Amino acid sequence: MSTSIQSIGVDAPARDYQTAPALVFEPFDLPQSNQRQLGAPHPLGTTIPLALRPSPFRIENINLDDVITTVKELQSQDKVLTKLLALHGALLFRGLPIHNADDFSRFSHAFGYKPHEIIGIVVTRPVLAPNVAPANKAPKEVPIHSHNESPQVPHAPGYIFLYGHKAPSRGGETPMSSSIELFRRVQEEIPEFIAELAEKGLRARITYKNEPQYPGGSTLKEAFGKKIVDGDDLATRRSKIEAQIARYGRGIHTTWEWLDNDEGIVVSHHLPVIRTQPGTKLPTLFTGLASYYTRKGQVEQSYGDGTPIPNRYLKRLVEITEEIRVLHRWEQGDVLVYDNIIAQHGRQPWEGEQTDRVVMASLFDGDEVPGAYGEADWAQVVQALEG
Repeated sequence: MSTSIQSIGVDAPARDYQTAPALVFEPFDLPQSNQRQLGAPHPLGTTIPLALRPSPFRIENINLDDVITTVKELQSQDKVLTKLLALHGALLFRGLPIHNADDFSRFSHAFGYKPHEIIGIVVTRPVLAPNVAPANKAPKEVPIHSHNESPQVPHAPGYIFLYGHKAPSRGGETPMSSSIELFRRVQEEIPEFIAELAEKGLRARITYKNEPQYPGGSTLKEAFGKKIVDGDDLATRRSKIEAQIARYGRGIHTTWEWLDNDEGIVVSHHLPVIRTQPGTKLPTLFTGLASYYTRKGQVEQSYGDGTPIPNRYLKRLVEITEEIRVLHRWEQGDVLVYDNIIAQHGRQPWEGEQTDRVVMASLFDGDEVPGAYGEADWAQVVQALEG
């Protein structure tokens, strides 16, 4: 399988090459089960993922400081890695000296992105290192279908970093696929579904309660209560929660209703499923509908006008997603980086113990949010307000 670039690196003539050779990332091929050429409208020969590793030149001397310096220099040179992400959707880095959460944190921050704050989190994410948390900790038997991160809320990360700290011997792969290719396929096969999504958008209703609703789920306080302190009365707590919800900046397109007996709150968002990639303006299906169809949870989803989405559309969406995805087989130390606007990820079940697979995640904002598809005022998302 051909890759679309030559080796990338930074010339460093001022360095002492005997002690600190310039680091070069070279593309390499993966098995066809783990890498594929993307379909239209991607340029011919574009692979997902683009797999990169350090050049064999003096590889025994590689250290994390050299890797970080090279990443920073590549990003300073017209954001080379960001542009590769915008083309391929996902990058795989293999063979780097990353051994723990702190190493992973340093590597991911080297890209220069702003750490993403999850507003309205629905799962618990304990902090392991700066801007690093465990990936989804659902039971190992539970598959997580391909999705863009945080499609059910207005404020989603631009980039997702995943680090394979421990890989199971069988299973546990991470799917990857193109949201741009997905849009094209769905438009060709079920254009009436695309037309309805463009006209109506999506209504996501998320229930947050005072206690977790499932193992690993978040509480209302974890989702919106970062300003709450001991001693706050009911009115104050609610005011602080509502202020956090208002940070989405969506006005009338985000509403909420309090449950009886102070049990929690239901937050509703009118959101675009179809968004556009900055720069190319290509439409992308930014969605978790396939995951929602295969695994019900605390999020209810319908068309933006409240009418149900026909199961025949969702069923075919799942099938197309599985047709165009590849499964990343983890090796210890691998790092996957996703452009969340145009690439989807997920998780396959694995055999053995729950602890046999340890994947960590780090989320970052992009410089731009995805653009609108159409003229409706609900069709444009915005960066969340500070607070």
